[in-house]
Formats: sequence, C-alpha cells, structure tokens
Amino acid sequence: MGFPFANENRDSLSRLEALFTSLGDHDFAKRTSFGWTVSAVIAHLGYWDQRMLIILRRWQERGLDASPVDADAVNDAMRPLCEAIEPRKAVQLCLASAAELNAAFEALSSEEYEHIRSHAEQTGTQFRMNRSLHRDDHLAHLQAALVAA
Repeated sequence: MGFPFANENRDSLSRLEALFTSLGDHDFAKRTSFGWTVSAVIAHLGYWDQRMLIILRRWQERGLDASPVDADAVNDAMRPLCEAIEPRKAVQLCLASAAELNAAFEALSSEEYEHIRSHAEQTGTQFRMNRSLHRDDHLAHLQAALVAA
C-alpha cells in the first residue's frame, strides 16, 4: 500500500525548498499577518515536524501513548525562541526535520500506519501524518507576507 500521504508530504517539502531558496536575507525579517517573522515561521515548522518525528520514534520504541499538547501554549512559548534562531539555520533545521519525518513516515509498514492512525483517532491525539496540511498553511502565510511587504 505505501504511506498514504507520501506524495503530499514530498510535494510540500519541495514547495518549502523552492520558497526558501528564493529568500534574500531581508525577507526573513518580514512579518506575517499574525505578527511572526518569516524566519520564526520557518523555525516553527521545523519544530512541529521535529516533534512529530520524536513522538513517532518514541512510539516505535516504547508503544503508543497519548502525547498531549496544548498547541497554542507551545506556539506562544516558542515564538521568542523561533525569532532568536538565525534565519539560515532555521531553514536548515526546517528542511532537515521535514525530510527526516517524511522518510520515517514512508518507512512505516501498513500495520504500523493503521495502528498509529487508529490510536490517534481513538485518543484524540493530535498526530497529523499528512504534514502538507500544516506546511502548506504556513507557506500561504509566508508567501502573503513576502508579497505584501
């Protein structure tokens, strides 16, 4: 069967790469409609893919658990940290995390995928394996900020 979101995740990573390679140093300081800098949004994307990767590995090693998260609190707490990361480093971290997570998802067996999907659904755990949803949402914000400024 293969991982059901492989193409979407790969395509979203390609869109991130294309946008990030087009950015000049001045672009990273531009602000989105919700006040974050372009660079901070890139770091934010890297964090959330990295979180998913860590949880996936932990689940594979120790078994599934609830892994609760208050996304709003995490985002609010992380904003100053994301804004403090050097922009090109944020790009590297974001792309590396996305690529590693994509590969980890694609390596899942059909049984592992179904077990995780079912667990997340039953427990209400926020574990979005279609990463393109999050990536593309923020890509739209980034593109709007770059055009508006």
